[in-house]
Amino acid sequence: MSVAKKDYKRITTKSLIEMKSNGEKISMLTAYDYTMAKIVDTAGVDVILVGDSASNVMAGHETTLPITLDQMIYHASSVVRAVERGLVVVDLPFGSYQSDPKEALRSAIRIMKESGGHAVKLEGGKEIKESIKKILNAGIPVMGHLGLTPQSIYKFGTYSVRAKEEQEAEKLIEDAKMLEKVGCFGVVLEKIPADLAEKVAKSISIPVIGIGAGGGVDGQVLVIHDMLGMNNEFSPRFLRRYLNLYEEMTKAIGQYAADVKSSDFPNAGEQY
Repeated sequence: MSVAKKDYKRITTKSLIEMKSNGEKISMLTAYDYTMAKIVDTAGVDVILVGDSASNVMAGHETTLPITLDQMIYHASSVVRAVERGLVVVDLPFGSYQSDPKEALRSAIRIMKESGGHAVKLEGGKEIKESIKKILNAGIPVMGHLGLTPQSIYKFGTYSVRAKEEQEAEKLIEDAKMLEKVGCFGVVLEKIPADLAEKVAKSISIPVIGIGAGGGVDGQVLVIHDMLGMNNEFSPRFLRRYLNLYEEMTKAIGQYAADVKSSDFPNAGEQY
């Protein structure tokens, strides 16, 4: 049974754990620039993820792998300047933490110092445990990410649902418990069966944020370009489009171009 919603003037990692214990769902969206982050934060979203999905939606890459640490810092610093309430979590990009815990710490320190972000997110379980511990020992909050981990797409070979088989499901549960034990403040579960995601959420005390993981978790995250319908080519089952901005923006921009061609813009009232 949920209790009355608390009015948080500033969201912290402590706030999120409190939300879970009170049965309050957590909202999370991506943002990659100042203007969009300002809108997301003003709208009351709890967690703003500067995702490595910027590689896809901002730069046009097929995967998240090409984006660099410098580019992530650029996007994160733009977002941080806009945010007054939300917790800003920044993805550590592929290649910046997997090979060596010391490199992972250096990467996390750069993000925190140069962007002003509030926490970092890493993909993986026990295979990156030492990197996570190294970062946490430096006082940097860490969010985990299990299930479909896009940085490992070439290992999986597909973006299909993960952990449908018992062995992989058991490993995912073990990894989630490990992330809680070492000190992560939360974990994202991506594209796994809803029953498994709910089981994970009930088995650990830290918040579980789902994307394609059903409604039995503690919160939800989407890529903002997807939920606003700016990207009309991506239509997974888990995505709800709240607007169709691709159509609306194309129409508006087309009208602008036509008005310029016809000399309708600018009119007499739009000149000095």
